[in-house]
This record gives sequence, C-alpha cells and structure tokens, in this order.
Amino acid sequence: MSTDRNERHKKAMQRRKALVDEKVAQAQEERGVLIVLTGNGKGKSSSGFGTVIRCLGHGYKAGIVQFIKGTWDCGERDFILERCPEVPFHIMGTGFTWETQDRERDMEAASQAWEKAEALLKDESLHLVLLDELTYVLKYGWVTQERIFEALKNRPREQSVIVTGRAASKALCELADTVSVVDVEKHAFQAGIKARKGIEW
Repeated sequence: MSTDRNERHKKAMQRRKALVDEKVAQAQEERGVLIVLTGNGKGKSSSGFGTVIRCLGHGYKAGIVQFIKGTWDCGERDFILERCPEVPFHIMGTGFTWETQDRERDMEAASQAWEKAEALLKDESLHLVLLDELTYVLKYGWVTQERIFEALKNRPREQSVIVTGRAASKALCELADTVSVVDVEKHAFQAGIKARKGIEW
C-alpha cells in the first residue's frame, strides 16, 4: 500500500514539474514589474518592506517613499535608516488623515513626497522602489492619477515598483503586472487587544 502511494505521489509530482517547467520556459520577457498590494488585511507594507530587504540582500539598490504614515516609531523604517543608510527613504510625515484633519496640508505634503517618488522612478540605478500607502494619495486626489501613472509607465525598464495601501483603484490594478489582495478574517484589535511594538509597527 505504501509503495503504491509513493509511486502515485512520484507520478503526480512529475506531471506537476512538467507543467511548471513549461511555464518557466514560456516566460521569456525580462523587465521590472509593477506590484500592487491592497486589501483590508494586515501585512501589505510588511510585504513591501520584506521585498526591499530581499532586493538589498541580492546586492541591488532600492528606494522608498512612505506616504500617509507620520514620523512616529516604525520598526522597518528605523532598521533601514540605521543599518542601510544608502537607501533613499522619504517620508510624507503628516500622518493619517484623521489625525491631521487638514486637507490643504495633506495635499502639500503629498505633492512634496511625490516629487521625491518621481526622482526615484527616474533613477536607473534602483532595482526596486517601494511606494508605501500610495493608494491613498490616488484615492484622495492629492496628486493626479495622470501624473502618477505617467511616472510609473515611464520608469526605467529594469526597475520594479511596489505600491501598497487599501482600496487600490481599478485603473491602478489594470496597470499593474501583479496584484495581491490581502483580506482580513479577524484581527486582534477587533477583540480589544492592543497593537504590539515589533508586530504592528
């Protein structure tokens, strides 16, 4: 019985390998990609920062612009600023919209942050650019979609970009090469559990 099961498993894995090998062989185009990480679940920014670390680990260069989030404590940002000072890291710095309650201030801060992003999106030395929480800039119209999309489309061919944030627009998802939606089934905060340093931020 065990021998039959092992043989069936081996044949199934051989078929799977053949399918995977065929898909790998068909993927001939080599260029940077636009990745959108969206949805209401936890982990979008964490995934983006994790990919930055992966990029640096391979000896490539990366740049980061962090929209929405303020200058408050952030483990990923602290790690990169302290241990990877060669990484361009720009912060919008005004914080969440419910904290600022000042649309004009938010628009000005977003415009300045986007200027930094545009410079990174023209830098051919950067293998990856993380635009953390950019979806909110599009949602609130702080920078026009046309301006943002133009920069994304005209970036260096080998450069990849990760955009994070909830409620990514249909147009942004259509522009992207890869879209991942992080859903939420339950969250500790909903049960009254405090956010933990090193886990949530």
